[in-house]
This record gives sequence, C-alpha cells and structure tokens, in this order.
Amino acid sequence: MALRIPAPAWPFPSWAKKGRGGGIGLLSLLLVACGGDGAKPPAHGEPAPAFQATTLSGIPVRVPADYAGRVVALRFWADWCPYCRREMAELGPVHTRLRAQGLEILAVNVAQDADTVRRFITPLGIAYPVLLDPDGAIVRSYGVRALPVTWLLDRRGVVRGKIAGEAPAAVFEARVRALLDEGPSAPRPAPPTPAEEGKPGHAG
Repeated sequence: MALRIPAPAWPFPSWAKKGRGGGIGLLSLLLVACGGDGAKPPAHGEPAPAFQATTLSGIPVRVPADYAGRVVALRFWADWCPYCRREMAELGPVHTRLRAQGLEILAVNVAQDADTVRRFITPLGIAYPVLLDPDGAIVRSYGVRALPVTWLLDRRGVVRGKIAGEAPAAVFEARVRALLDEGPSAPRPAPPTPAEEGKPGHAG
C-alpha cells in the first residue's frame, strides 16, 4: 500500500521540511515547487533521470553514474510514511546478501532535514546508503506521487520497473535478482556503505 502525496497549488516553503510534524500536507508542497506538478515519471526502458546528492554521512554521490555496472533500487521514503519503517529494515538483509553480486539500494529521503532522517534511520541499523533530497528536486524528477515507491535501474542506468507501495522482501528480492542475472560483466565496486565510511581506504 502506498500513501499518496496530494499536490496543492502554492510554493513549497522552507519551514515545511522539519520532519514528522509537517505531515503529509506540508511535504506535498514539494510537488509544485520550482515548476508545476513535477516531472513525468520515467518510462520503462528510458535512461534514469540523473542527479547528484549527499548521503546522510556527508558523502557526495552521482546517480546513476557512480553505480555503473550495478543494479540500483531507488527507494523514496519519509519518516511519516507508516509503511516505510518495517520495509526499510526488511530490505537490509537482501542488500547484504546481494551487494557482492551488484545490488545497491539507495534510500532517498523526501524533503526532511538531516537530524530528522538520522533519528529515524539509526534504530533500524541499515547498511545501505541514505540520500538527502532537502528541496525535493529528486522526487520531482522521478514524478513521485505516493510513498513508499521504488524505482529499479539496471546495470546500464536504464529504468526497468517500479514497485509502488510496500514491497515484501521476497518480492523485492525476486525483482532485483532478475536484473542481476542479466549482467554479463562484473559490477563496478560500490561506494562505501555508511558502516564502511571512515575506515582506512575510504574517503569520509
């Protein structure tokens, strides 16, 4: 099940990004900020919309460029989404099992500040990267209208599907395994996970 984000017709103010207290109504304003109702969602077979972001640990990343040769699951979420907490925790073991085969999960937070994101993420103990989208630019570029939603990108950075709503770990794993099995070449090493950042050999 997905929680729809309604789109009112006024600009997205900076005070509407301060966490759970803002709720659905305030966060929905990002859909009309900086130009209308947001971009049209990418179609199956199209190149994924490229973007730059910073992880919760402060590491800059480029998507999909930094993940060339890897299957990427872009998962959009917020702390007010009642379905996000359990799913994010359940996807952790899938990421651990399949990362060496070329899977990367990127959890893109929808327009919340870093402190709010950290309070939500820390108890979950997940190892996959969390990306910040403070102004909603990424969510607009993917035409997101409801949470949670996951976009699946193949090793070439091409959109290959979407999972709308909460995805049981088994369903998610089956979808990403199908894409992993297509790859004829060894995946490019992924950027460090949050647990690895700061260790010798990793920039932090």
